[in-house]
Amino acid sequence: QVQVAESGGGLVQAGGSLRLSCTVSELPFREHAMGWFRQAPGKEREAISCVDYRSLSRRAADSPSLQGRVIISRDNDEHTVSLQIHNLIPEDTAMYYCATARGGYCPGTPYEYAATGPGTQVTVSS
Repeated sequence: QVQVAESGGGLVQAGGSLRLSCTVSELPFREHAMGWFRQAPGKEREAISCVDYRSLSRRAADSPSLQGRVIISRDNDEHTVSLQIHNLIPEDTAMYYCATARGGYCPGTPYEYAATGPGTQVTVSS
């Protein structure tokens, strides 16, 4: 069974930056796209970014407010994927999830991932 584990969340002041990390096991990591999405209470999942299996393409965030503030990267040797978020705003407060795609390319929506981790909470204070 695929194991996905996120880390790096916490309480951050507005304007700050955060780096989230994700470790994946029991999966041929090099063959799968990896992504991040977030979900705030009572809201739908929101795609943040996704990187294909060769790191040749990256999917932009759904929200215009995220575009230009996030950087996704992956290390196929370490089976990890990271997400950097800059210039955090209170609206970024949510549970952040790492997810594996079913194949090598990013899915169309954040509901189409094959497996996700338990999430890591990010809270941005004003």
